[in-house]
Amino acid sequence: MAGSWWAKAQAGGMLLALLGWVSSCVTTFAPLWKSLSLDLNELEVWTMGLWQVCIAREEGVVECRAHGSFLALPPELRISRLLMCLSNGLGLLGCLLAAPGLEGWRVCEDKPGRKRQLLLTGGAALGTAGMATLVPVSWVAYNTVLDFWDDTVPDIVPRWEFGEATFLGWFAGAFLAAGGLLLACSACSTRTTTLPAPTCRRPPAAQGLARGQPPHPKNTDLVI
Repeated sequence: MAGSWWAKAQAGGMLLALLGWVSSCVTTFAPLWKSLSLDLNELEVWTMGLWQVCIAREEGVVECRAHGSFLALPPELRISRLLMCLSNGLGLLGCLLAAPGLEGWRVCEDKPGRKRQLLLTGGAALGTAGMATLVPVSWVAYNTVLDFWDDTVPDIVPRWEFGEATFLGWFAGAFLAAGGLLLACSACSTRTTTLPAPTCRRPPAAQGLARGQPPHPKNTDLVI
């Protein structure tokens, strides 16, 4: 019963990890980290991501332009690029490591210790990937809030607000961390099954003596 419960926990953790990894990849490349609506021209909506800035017009036309220079970016965007790429790589590595350690997979069935090690390593990688996603998303969101409520900026200047990718990144980081935690906990709670010790079987003659029966002579011929 406990084994089936942990198998379900592993399946749920793997599903959360995959969902979080896909969401993290979308967050990395989606130009929706920040959103800006101009009061003078309400027909245009500006959005910013880690790699480019886009303008969406009412006609449905979207024009995007990549950031000019990596060194010219603000520190939060530069570090967010590196952390998000690291998160994507660790998330993929964690899924690949944890998959052979799941119960029901025939890989390493005769080596339960190896399966536990794979689950622990994969869970640790996924947890690190979750933190690598939450940190840059929260950092960019924090700076966005500071800039929005900055009293030194005139009120007529438009302010950047949260984009859809910000919320998606929070969900992605939470899914990765929760999936890695479930996989690691299931690995710690799984016990290796020990083979029963071989029983010593007595020879038939000894069994007959134990039952009170005389042993049968091997050769009853008389030698004259």
